Amino acid sequence: MSKMSELDLCVGELRSAAQSLNTVADSLTALFSGSQPRTSVQPESKPTSKPITLEDVRAVLAEKSRNGHTAKIRELLEKHGAAKLSEIDPQKYSALLAEAEVLGNG
Repeated sequence: MSKMSELDLCVGELRSAAQSLNTVADSLTALFSGSQPRTSVQPESKPTSKPITLEDVRAVLAEKSRNGHTAKIRELLEKHGAAKLSEIDPQKYSALLAEAEVLGNG
């Protein structure tokens, strides 16, 4: 994986983390001010109505890459017809994400 691809994965993960931190900050502010939070903290599972974004896939692939599965990730991308994540058809994100999530689990 090239340095730019790794950087791209890391930036996506940072954006996801920032979004989560904002949600937590809003909840804490509401808790201590006595008002209702603007958004409620959702359980770990994502709603099925929300489409999977490039950032969602990028965050999972970045984590798997850091855990030593870079070569397998590269194979998955090639299997889906791309050399890098940004070339993947968004309609294939769900399948790619499902395949990537099992890396290292067995």
